[in-house]
Amino acid sequence: MVLKWLKILLTGSLGLLCLFYALQNIANLDAVYSVMAAVMGMENHNYYPTTFAFTISQPTLIWLAAALVIAAELTAGLVFLVAGWKLIQVRNAPSNLFQAEKSWVLIGAGIALLVWFGFFQVIGGAFFQMWQTELGDASMRGAFIYLASVALVTWFVYQPEPT
Repeated sequence: MVLKWLKILLTGSLGLLCLFYALQNIANLDAVYSVMAAVMGMENHNYYPTTFAFTISQPTLIWLAAALVIAAELTAGLVFLVAGWKLIQVRNAPSNLFQAEKSWVLIGAGIALLVWFGFFQVIGGAFFQMWQTELGDASMRGAFIYLASVALVTWFVYQPEPT
């Protein structure tokens, strides 16, 4: 039973992680816009000044990208919280039923990994080459910490409990 509660609490923690980052982004919308504009505009790229990619400087597209990131963070957080609630509801059930409810954890993890791997590492890092600037590199490092946390906790939570 202790292991089930630990997994429930870790799932809730993932929900809070995603929600806190989304809420911090909402509280700092002007800063989010500035960072996204710098990344998408490929400002100060000195290491690899030539790219196959294109820059984006239209404010509407930058705001849309910021909204997409924040919406995905919020969604991941809410899905993780729903997952934690579903796990609480079946905590006393047999292990196979508890395991079946963990599918919500995988959905939350998929959304969170899409944000911090897909958006930050793939699109921001590889396409827009954000690693070339101090601000972009710091964002990529943070995103890696979050995606690693999500992946590691999800892996642990998804392991079957001993019967």
